[in-house]
Amino acid sequence: MPSPQLKTELNEAWLSYQHPLVRQLAFAIGSPNILCQIPQELEIHHDFELHSDIVWQAHLDAYHPRLIQLDRDPTALIDFVSTLKSTRLGLRFEMFVWFWLLDDAYHHYTLLGHSIQKIAGPRTLGELDFVILNNQTQQIEHWEVALKYYLAEADLSLPHWYGLNRSDTLQRKLKHFTQKQFQFEDALGYQIERRFCMLKGQLYIPPHINPNELPDWVNTQRRIGLWDHHIPHQAEAYYRLQRHEWIYPEVDPTSDPALWWTDGLYKKQCSQDFYMYRQMKFTPLIP
Repeated sequence: MPSPQLKTELNEAWLSYQHPLVRQLAFAIGSPNILCQIPQELEIHHDFELHSDIVWQAHLDAYHPRLIQLDRDPTALIDFVSTLKSTRLGLRFEMFVWFWLLDDAYHHYTLLGHSIQKIAGPRTLGELDFVILNNQTQQIEHWEVALKYYLAEADLSLPHWYGLNRSDTLQRKLKHFTQKQFQFEDALGYQIERRFCMLKGQLYIPPHINPNELPDWVNTQRRIGLWDHHIPHQAEAYYRLQRHEWIYPEVDPTSDPALWWTDGLYKKQCSQDFYMYRQMKFTPLIP
């Protein structure tokens, strides 16, 4: 059930790669953030920035020769990702970013540290995902990386974007960034000069939403999925994605057309339309 109002002419260069891990690596690097700006209603405690779409596109273009090599022989990437024992998608996504940052012949960063814990006596204050030297600006940057999926409800304002776990909201995640994750002034003996949030994944809206109703901080230069409690029209055209394909699907369908629908992410077989199906949760009547 694609929405005719949504932008369909998108730059999705990761579709050109064949190996599943290479497609996901390309998506992790080249896809725009799900937000194009920090919402004005967010109360800022510690400043942070978002990279522009142009920055991610330039990084993907520069990485293209390496991605072609990996598509022919993905051994190095397979070996690197296989060291991750967790099945959490966020950690898998972080592994792709880490792999790319270590490939410093293809970008202007030097990775100084990854998963750096800040400890004060017996207490752990927090952890920094990446500390990086930007060789163009000679500035030390702190990056926090997140892969998130949020579904819009109600009036589409910031408090009404929910994760699959309803305690995980977009507003809560952004508050965590500005209140906790970007609180540190230094790491590894370096003074932090800039802080960046790398927030990727996908946003989903109900089918009836008009794009003119979307908040100005939603990035419409990237694909936006649909979600609903109802099985879509032409349901047989969809198949259910495996969990790791939520980062990005494989070239060919990995399951049969959907007959029995359960909570999960579905993709239309002949297009890049994504549909998040969520069963209606009924509250039983108490006599």
